Amino acid sequence: MIKVVVSGATGKMGAQTVKAIESERDIHLVGVTRRGDNLRDTLAATKPDVVVDFTHPSCVYDNTKACIEAGVFPVIGTTGLTDDQLKELGQLAKQKKVAVLVVPNFAIGAVLMMTFAAQAAKFMPRVEIIEYHHDQKADAPSGTALKTADMIHAVNASIDTHVLESKESIPGARGGKRHRIPIHSVRLPGYVAHQEVIFGGIGQTLSIRHDTISRESFMPGVILSIRKVRHLS
Repeated sequence: MIKVVVSGATGKMGAQTVKAIESERDIHLVGVTRRGDNLRDTLAATKPDVVVDFTHPSCVYDNTKACIEAGVFPVIGTTGLTDDQLKELGQLAKQKKVAVLVVPNFAIGAVLMMTFAAQAAKFMPRVEIIEYHHDQKADAPSGTALKTADMIHAVNASIDTHVLESKESIPGARGGKRHRIPIHSVRLPGYVAHQEVIFGGIGQTLSIRHDTISRESFMPGVILSIRKVRHLS
């Protein structure tokens, strides 16, 4: 039996995770945290094997560090960790012999979208990313968009090297850049999580898009991560 704490259990993703865990026979929910709760106290009281974090960018680093120091395996669904923070957490996890899963997107379709984008990047000279999320998302761009740009750059470091002769009459109109790849973030009510990767070449474009209609789409990936994280250290 895998003992799990869900951190951020009253949020939309946290509540969905609690519901998904309760339907699994081999996973036992031993505790939850809500806004204002002390995660370290909850870890000490419940002694879980795994913590699933769906909280906020402002506290995800401290939460992850608390889990590692307690010898608990974190599955992090909260985006917003910086590259420096990820490096520090990775070093601490190695010292404590604890695996950490930081997952930009738990949906299998989103993983395929990123994989296909990386494949296309080998053959196309230009790319831009547009990501759409609900208006309550606390950070921009999304972790999925950043990971997509990283994967594209890894297979084609020369993509988007051509500099456009253009001027932004409104600063930021061309989006932010990761490895020279423009990323545009849309935040509107009605969206859940969506991303389009648009490639351009001579006389052609290629669009790869993933749409999340319901947060239920993330749950198989969350459950799989809970089962696998302890075997990665």
